[in-house]
Amino acid sequence: MEKIAITIKSVNKPGVLRDITDLMAKCGINIIYTHLFVEKDESASVYMELEDVKNREELKKNILKFEAVDHIEIHPSLTEIYGKRIIIIGGGAQVAQVAQGAITEADRHNIRGERISVDTIPLVGEEELADAVYAAGRLPRVEALVLAGSLMGGKISDAVAEIKEDHGVIVISLNMPGSVAKNADLVVTDPVQAGVMAVMAVADTAVFNIKRVKGKKF
Repeated sequence: MEKIAITIKSVNKPGVLRDITDLMAKCGINIIYTHLFVEKDESASVYMELEDVKNREELKKNILKFEAVDHIEIHPSLTEIYGKRIIIIGGGAQVAQVAQGAITEADRHNIRGERISVDTIPLVGEEELADAVYAAGRLPRVEALVLAGSLMGGKISDAVAEIKEDHGVIVISLNMPGSVAKNADLVVTDPVQAGVMAVMAVADTAVFNIKRVKGKKF
């Protein structure tokens, strides 16, 4: 049995997703990830990553029997294409510097067969930053979060504690005032180096083990 990723284009109406998932359940297929959204032309697009697929062509033929389904495409999964995700959140200047280090280091590892992608969002405000940190725990494939700012604490620290405990996300903080730096797995003063170390912490092709330096400042 194999794992596959599929995209199903269909009419945007109630019950379509239910019919598709019912079919997969009857076939013993496990849905490990799904994302449903509406296209610009108002058609529905359902992306799914599946495991325990016995026959991909038979599955495709059965789904196409539904009147509402227009098209199916089987393709590599997001894990295969984009791999592990590193998310950088904070002030614009600091985010840009961390991203420089992370992207440069990710390129080095991706050439060697890794798949590591880098996402960034410059934000200000305790509420906004806390919401973004909490949301990182709800995103797929997130391995590490870098908090790049000048002052972070309060609700942001609460969010950091939750994603570390509940989702196992590695949290790296720039060296800054506030309780976030105390709660992070690693504190790095230089933003470019913070980005580099975030990639090294998640890369299978790196010899760096964050557990050996956990709680330290650099």
